[in-house]
Amino acid sequence: MTAAPVVVPDLGGAGLAVAGRELVAAMLDNPAGTVSPSVYETGRLVSDAPWLPGHAERLRHLLAAQRADGGWGAPGGYGLVPTLSAVEALLSALRTPGRAGPPQAHRLSVAVDRGVAMLRDRLLVAAEPVPDMPGVDLIVPALIDRIDALLADNAPSPGRRGPALPMPHGMTRHRAEAVGRLLASGGPVPEKLWHAFEVLDRRARAHPRARPVSGAVGASPAATAAWLGDPARPGADRAALGYLTEVVASGGGPVPCTTPIAVFERAWVLGSLARVGAAADVPAELTAGLAAALGPTGAATSPGLPTDADTTAVTLFTLARLGRPVAPDSLLAYDTGTHFCTWQGEDGASVTTNAHVLEALGWHARHSPGRPHADVARRVAGWLVDGQLDDGSWTDRWHASPYYATASVAASLAEYAPGATGGRLDRAARWVRDTQRADGSWGLWAGTPEETGYALQVLLGTGRPPQPGLDGVVRRALAYLDNHRDEETGAGVPLWHDKDLYHPVLIVRAAVLSARHLARLSGHPGR
Repeated sequence: MTAAPVVVPDLGGAGLAVAGRELVAAMLDNPAGTVSPSVYETGRLVSDAPWLPGHAERLRHLLAAQRADGGWGAPGGYGLVPTLSAVEALLSALRTPGRAGPPQAHRLSVAVDRGVAMLRDRLLVAAEPVPDMPGVDLIVPALIDRIDALLADNAPSPGRRGPALPMPHGMTRHRAEAVGRLLASGGPVPEKLWHAFEVLDRRARAHPRARPVSGAVGASPAATAAWLGDPARPGADRAALGYLTEVVASGGGPVPCTTPIAVFERAWVLGSLARVGAAADVPAELTAGLAAALGPTGAATSPGLPTDADTTAVTLFTLARLGRPVAPDSLLAYDTGTHFCTWQGEDGASVTTNAHVLEALGWHARHSPGRPHADVARRVAGWLVDGQLDDGSWTDRWHASPYYATASVAASLAEYAPGATGGRLDRAARWVRDTQRADGSWGLWAGTPEETGYALQVLLGTGRPPQPGLDGVVRRALAYLDNHRDEETGAGVPLWHDKDLYHPVLIVRAAVLSARHLARLSGHPGR
C-alpha cells in the first residue's frame, strides 16, 4: 500500500507539530498501514493468482523493477529472493497462454533471460551467506525447484538452457524437509509458518489450522492467494477473496509482504514521537486500539501472525509514554534467562527486540512501586552492551542497516541503563560521526533520509554533552534532509526485513521527524 505524496511544511517548531499531526491523520486515514510494494510478494500473485484484478499492472511492476544487472531487489544477497520470485513469475506468465499478453511477451522473455543469467552467474554462486530473512530457507528451495521445472518447459531461449539451478552457498534443504514432515504428521505447526504458506507443499492445505484470520492467511497476500486457490470453486472463501481484492486495489496491483500492519505502524510511529516528547494530542482511538491489541501473550504485528516480544514491547512502551500504562507481564513469557526472544523457538536473537524490551521494562521499573522489573532490565542492558561490535555499532536481524539497530540500542541504554554503558555510547557516536557521507547523509548502500534520521538520534538523543565539531556534522545532516524531502515523504529505500525488504512509510517518516525534533531541542534548527 503506497503512500500519497505529502507536502512537508516548513519544519520550524510549528512545522514539526503540523508534521506530527499529519502523521497521526495518515494512520487514521489508512488503518491497514502504509507499506511499500514487494517484488517477492507481487511475483507470487502473478504465479498463483493471475485471475486477480491488476495482473497486468503486476507484470509491469516486475518489469520496471528489474535492475540493470538483471536482478531484482537490493544489492548482494538481498537480491536473491526477489530475483527468484520475479523470474519464476515471469516464466509462469510466459508458459500459460493469455497470462503475458502479446505486447509484453517479448519483454518478459528478455527479462527472464537476464534474470536467469544473474542467478547462475552471481546470486546463487556468491560466497556470502543469504541474509537472515523470514522464511528464506523455505522460499529459496521451493522457488529454485519451480524455476527448474519451468525452464525445462520454456525451451526456445538458449539463455534458459543449462544445468539445474544450485542451492546458494551455505543453504540446505533441511528446514524445508523438516517442515514437510511436520505437515505430513498432522501435528501442531508454528503459527509463523503460515506467513510463507505459498511455498509450503500441498499437505499444508489440509492442515486444520491453516485458516484465514480476518480474511488473510499469515497476514500475507501471497499466502492467502495460495491457500484460496481457484476462487470459482464451490465453497471458496469469500473473506479471503475480499481481502485479496482490497489489497490489490489499494496498491494498484502490486502488493506488500504483510498487510495490515496497524499495530506495528501505530506503536512504532507513536513510540518514536513519544520518545522525544513530540507526541501531542494523540486520538484516544489510537491508544485504545493499541491497548486492545495486548493479550495474555502480548501483541502481534497483524491478525494471523504470532504475538512477539518486539511488537509487545514497543506497544507497552508507547502506551506508557502516552499516559496509558499496561503492566508488562505478557512480555515476561519471552525471557530466555539471558535475553528476550522475539518469539518462542526463534533462531538467533534480535538486539532491537531487546532494546525495546529494555525500554518497556525500564519505564515500568522506574515508575512502579518496588521496581519489580529492575533486575530483568539490568540483565537485558548487560546483554545489549555485550553485543556491541568492535567498530561501535550494533546490527540486527529485522533491519538491513546498522544505523537502525544502533539508534534503538543507544536510546534504550541512555534512558534506562546509563550507568551500565561504560563508554559504549561514546563509541557508537564516534562510529556514526566517522561514517557520515560527504553529502551529510548516512546509509548502508547509499545515503537515505531514514538512516540519516537514526544517525542523528544517536548523536543527539543519548544525553551526551556536546562534542567538538558536532555542529558541523548536524548542520550537514539537516541540509541533506532538507534537500531530500521528497524521499523522506515518499516510498523510500526498503531496508526492513520480511520475506523481501520493505519500507514502512509512516514509521520511517516518524523516525526522521523525531530526529528533526531532537535537532531543534539541541539548538540545531536547520534551514
